[in-house]
Amino acid sequence: MKQAPEHLVNLIEPIINGLGYECVGIDYNPHPQNGLLRIYIDSENGILLDDCTKVSHQISGVLDVEDPISSNYHLEISSPGENRPFFKISQFERFIGSTVEINLFNPIEKRRKIIGLIQKVEANIIFINDKNKLFEIPFTAMSKARLVPQYLLEKGGSHVK
Repeated sequence: MKQAPEHLVNLIEPIINGLGYECVGIDYNPHPQNGLLRIYIDSENGILLDDCTKVSHQISGVLDVEDPISSNYHLEISSPGENRPFFKISQFERFIGSTVEINLFNPIEKRRKIIGLIQKVEANIIFINDKNKLFEIPFTAMSKARLVPQYLLEKGGSHVK
């Protein structure tokens, strides 16, 4: 699963947890001129703009002092939203019975994208039921995974066919 380098996660995650939020995941897309460091946070009460501002202020201060990224980048703090990205195996376990969209690094049975229900998680294998076909997908084979919002499923949205 694509996540920020370990040194960034190890620096940022404890700060977010210390502020009382869950660090859902960290995306880092480097670029020589305009990189992006996107941090997803959550809490039992949801996330408001003030929460993002609070976390941004703390993280900015630490990043300025530690300087773990040598190139220019933008810092973005966000809630995971209804189509929350998955970064950890534990997130799949938490959402067993929910529909996810998974993109793969390499095709499995000639498919690079699989959309289906999370049936179970065993070790690092995620079992996805897509139209009564069970896929066993290693966590390391996933380039990206997101929860499919319930309203898309109810409306027969563009992601689910």
